[in-house]
Amino acid sequence: MNPLVATPMDPAVLRQAFGCFPSGVTALCALDSGTPVGMAASTFTPVSLDPPLVSVCVQDTSSTWPKLRGQSRLGLSVLAEDQDLVCRSLAGKGGDRFADVDWEAGEGGSVYIRRANLWLDCSLHAEFPGGDHTIVVLEIHGLKAEPDRAPLVFHGSRFRRLAA
Repeated sequence: MNPLVATPMDPAVLRQAFGCFPSGVTALCALDSGTPVGMAASTFTPVSLDPPLVSVCVQDTSSTWPKLRGQSRLGLSVLAEDQDLVCRSLAGKGGDRFADVDWEAGEGGSVYIRRANLWLDCSLHAEFPGGDHTIVVLEIHGLKAEPDRAPLVFHGSRFRRLAA
Protein backbone atom coordinates (compact mmCIF):
# COMPACT_ATOMS: atom_id res chain seq x y z
CA MET A 1 0.00 0.00 0.00
CA ASN A 2 1.45 3.34 -1.06
CA PRO A 3 0.50 6.04 1.49
CA LEU A 4 1.26 8.89 -0.93
CA VAL A 5 -1.73 9.81 -3.08
CA ALA A 6 -0.62 13.12 -4.54
CA THR A 7 2.46 15.02 -5.50
CA PRO A 8 3.26 18.22 -3.58
CA MET A 9 3.77 20.02 -6.91
CA ASP A 10 0.03 20.73 -7.15
CA PRO A 11 -0.51 23.99 -5.16
CA ALA A 12 -4.18 23.20 -4.44
CA VAL A 13 -3.31 19.77 -3.02
CA LEU A 14 -0.42 21.21 -1.02
CA ARG A 15 -2.58 24.03 0.41
CA GLN A 16 -5.17 21.45 1.48
CA ALA A 17 -2.43 19.33 3.08
CA PHE A 18 -1.02 22.33 4.97
CA GLY A 19 -4.56 23.01 6.19
CA CYS A 20 -4.38 19.75 8.19
CA PHE A 21 -2.12 21.53 10.67
CA PRO A 22 -3.95 23.93 12.99
CA SER A 23 -2.29 27.27 13.65
CA GLY A 24 -2.89 30.39 15.64
CA VAL A 25 -3.49 33.66 13.86
CA THR A 26 -1.42 36.78 14.36
CA ALA A 27 -1.59 40.40 13.30
CA LEU A 28 1.67 42.16 12.46
CA CYS A 29 1.15 45.93 12.61
CA ALA A 30 2.86 49.31 12.90
CA LEU A 31 2.31 52.98 12.27
CA ASP A 32 3.48 54.26 8.90
CA SER A 33 3.49 58.07 8.88
CA GLY A 34 0.89 58.00 11.66
CA THR A 35 -1.45 55.57 9.88
CA PRO A 36 -1.85 51.96 11.06
CA VAL A 37 -0.62 49.34 8.60
CA GLY A 38 -0.96 45.65 9.22
CA MET A 39 -1.54 42.15 7.99
CA ALA A 40 -2.71 38.78 9.25
CA ALA A 41 -0.28 35.86 9.41
CA SER A 42 -1.02 32.29 10.43
CA THR A 43 2.58 31.14 10.06
CA PHE A 44 3.76 32.33 13.49
CA THR A 45 6.40 30.24 15.27
CA PRO A 46 8.41 30.79 18.44
CA VAL A 47 12.09 30.44 17.49
CA SER A 48 14.39 31.10 20.46
CA LEU A 49 14.36 32.01 24.15
CA ASP A 50 17.86 33.55 24.14
CA PRO A 51 17.73 35.84 22.32
CA PRO A 52 13.92 36.03 22.32
CA LEU A 53 12.90 35.45 18.69
CA VAL A 54 9.74 34.54 16.78
CA SER A 55 9.07 34.15 13.07
CA VAL A 56 6.30 34.72 10.56
CA CYS A 57 6.26 33.92 6.86
CA VAL A 58 5.20 36.65 4.45
CA GLN A 59 4.17 36.16 0.82
CA ASP A 60 6.68 37.70 -1.56
CA THR A 61 3.78 39.43 -3.33
CA SER A 62 2.70 41.24 -0.13
CA SER A 63 2.28 44.97 -0.59
CA THR A 64 2.08 45.42 3.20
CA TRP A 65 5.37 43.85 4.26
CA PRO A 66 7.50 46.50 2.47
CA LYS A 67 5.68 49.16 4.53
CA LEU A 68 6.23 47.25 7.79
CA ARG A 69 9.83 46.17 7.10
CA GLY A 70 11.22 49.69 7.53
CA GLN A 71 9.53 50.45 10.85
CA SER A 72 11.67 50.50 13.99
CA ARG A 73 9.04 48.63 16.03
CA LEU A 74 6.39 46.12 15.01
CA GLY A 75 3.47 44.96 17.12
CA LEU A 76 2.63 41.29 16.85
CA SER A 77 -0.78 40.37 18.32
CA VAL A 78 -1.90 36.75 18.73
CA LEU A 79 -5.62 36.99 18.03
CA ALA A 80 -8.23 35.67 20.45
CA GLU A 81 -11.00 33.24 19.49
CA ASP A 82 -13.60 35.96 18.89
CA GLN A 83 -11.39 38.01 16.55
CA ASP A 84 -12.03 36.21 13.26
CA LEU A 85 -13.50 39.41 11.77
CA VAL A 86 -10.32 41.28 12.74
CA CYS A 87 -8.31 38.64 10.90
CA ARG A 88 -10.51 38.91 7.81
CA SER A 89 -10.19 42.69 7.84
CA LEU A 90 -6.39 42.60 8.15
CA ALA A 91 -6.15 39.94 5.44
CA GLY A 92 -8.23 42.03 3.00
CA LYS A 93 -6.76 43.26 -0.24
CA GLY A 94 -8.32 46.71 -0.32
CA GLY A 95 -9.96 49.45 1.67
CA ASP A 96 -9.20 50.52 5.22
CA ARG A 97 -8.12 47.34 7.00
CA PHE A 98 -8.41 49.07 10.39
CA ALA A 99 -11.90 50.59 9.89
CA ASP A 100 -13.58 48.13 12.29
CA VAL A 101 -10.50 47.04 14.24
CA ASP A 102 -9.99 48.11 17.86
CA TRP A 103 -6.26 48.89 18.11
CA GLU A 104 -3.78 50.96 20.02
CA ALA A 105 -0.32 52.29 19.28
CA GLY A 106 2.67 51.43 21.42
CA GLU A 107 5.95 53.21 21.89
CA GLY A 108 8.11 53.35 18.82
CA GLY A 109 5.20 52.98 16.40
CA SER A 110 4.11 49.42 17.11
CA VAL A 111 0.37 48.73 16.80
CA TYR A 112 -1.53 46.15 18.84
CA ILE A 113 -4.99 44.65 18.48
CA ARG A 114 -7.02 45.15 21.65
CA ARG A 115 -8.33 42.00 23.38
CA ALA A 116 -5.71 39.79 21.67
CA ASN A 117 -4.25 37.16 23.96
CA LEU A 118 -0.60 38.13 23.40
CA TRP A 119 1.19 41.32 22.40
CA LEU A 120 4.84 41.23 21.36
CA ASP A 121 6.87 44.40 20.83
CA CYS A 122 9.32 43.41 18.09
CA SER A 123 11.93 44.62 15.68
CA LEU A 124 13.19 43.00 12.50
CA HIS A 125 16.05 40.61 13.32
CA ALA A 126 16.56 38.80 9.97
CA GLU A 127 14.91 37.75 6.72
CA PHE A 128 15.48 34.56 4.73
CA PRO A 129 14.15 33.48 1.34
CA GLY A 130 11.63 30.65 1.60
CA GLY A 131 10.22 29.79 -1.82
CA ASP A 132 7.32 32.13 -2.58
CA HIS A 133 7.55 33.54 0.96
CA THR A 134 10.08 35.41 3.08
CA ILE A 135 10.80 33.98 6.52
CA VAL A 136 10.84 36.98 8.84
CA VAL A 137 12.57 36.60 12.21
CA LEU A 138 11.56 39.16 14.82
CA GLU A 139 13.33 40.02 18.07
CA ILE A 140 11.04 40.50 21.08
CA HIS A 141 11.63 43.59 23.26
CA GLY A 142 8.54 43.40 25.45
CA LEU A 143 5.31 41.48 25.87
CA LYS A 144 1.89 41.40 27.44
CA ALA A 145 0.19 38.00 27.77
CA GLU A 146 -3.38 36.97 28.58
CA PRO A 147 -2.87 33.17 28.75
CA ASP A 148 -6.43 32.43 29.93
CA ARG A 149 -7.94 34.01 26.80
CA ALA A 150 -8.51 31.34 24.13
CA PRO A 151 -6.72 31.83 20.79
CA LEU A 152 -8.18 32.05 17.32
CA VAL A 153 -7.34 28.81 15.50
CA PHE A 154 -7.13 28.38 11.73
CA HIS A 155 -7.56 24.81 10.50
CA GLY A 156 -8.84 23.35 7.24
CA SER A 157 -9.17 26.82 5.69
CA ARG A 158 -11.58 28.03 8.36
CA PHE A 159 -11.58 29.43 11.88
CA ARG A 160 -12.20 27.10 14.79
CA ARG A 161 -12.50 27.29 18.55
CA LEU A 162 -10.75 25.13 21.11
CA ALA A 163 -13.02 22.87 23.13
CA ALA A 164 -13.38 23.76 26.81
